[in-house]
Amino acid sequence: MSSTGAYAADRASALSGVPKSTIHYWAREGILVPSVSDEKVKLWSYSDLVGLRTIYWLRQRKTSVAGAEIPRTRMPVVRRALRQLRELEAPGPGAEWRVWVNGNGEVYLSGSRGPETLEGQRGISDVIDLIAPFDTLEGLRGPNLLRPRPQLRIVPGKLSGSPHVEHTRLETRALRALERDGLRVDAIAQLYPFVTREQIEQALDLERQLEANLALPAAA
Repeated sequence: MSSTGAYAADRASALSGVPKSTIHYWAREGILVPSVSDEKVKLWSYSDLVGLRTIYWLRQRKTSVAGAEIPRTRMPVVRRALRQLRELEAPGPGAEWRVWVNGNGEVYLSGSRGPETLEGQRGISDVIDLIAPFDTLEGLRGPNLLRPRPQLRIVPGKLSGSPHVEHTRLETRALRALERDGLRVDAIAQLYPFVTREQIEQALDLERQLEANLALPAAA
């Protein structure tokens, strides 16, 4: 997956749903180094967001559909899954794109006949959808990474991957900044007559969710 998008640590954590302390630890240990910039100001890509979710889920104990316990995935398998993710192309504008990973570190994509591996093999079980809303044990709630709300979008190659109102270049965090300055929804709508009240409310709801992620105590 290409390294489009650019997210500082706060944004990468809030969008992926993985605690900020954890993503910094993985960067220091070389498990997932930010692919846009690994210097003092670290920047994670859209691909990295998917990778963060992959590592988190694989390293947790899980329960299969049949009720059997699935142990934590070993790190060599986790690294293999990350290599597979790096082979993927990031979704373009309007893409209906999904990617899954199973407990064995096998990555699946939306194929013409349903979910299939990179080699085109079909079949999927005991998996996590890495694009869908993502909840963690620490209480973080990462949004859908393509459609964070029905009328909001994330496009890796647009606005550096920032969530925005669909069919516009209006970022959701810009609307939240206006609300923090004391503007109500009606006043914001007057500033941006090309967006609806519903779109503004969805943007504010998303940004509040992302802020709540960052407000949670750091993982032990």
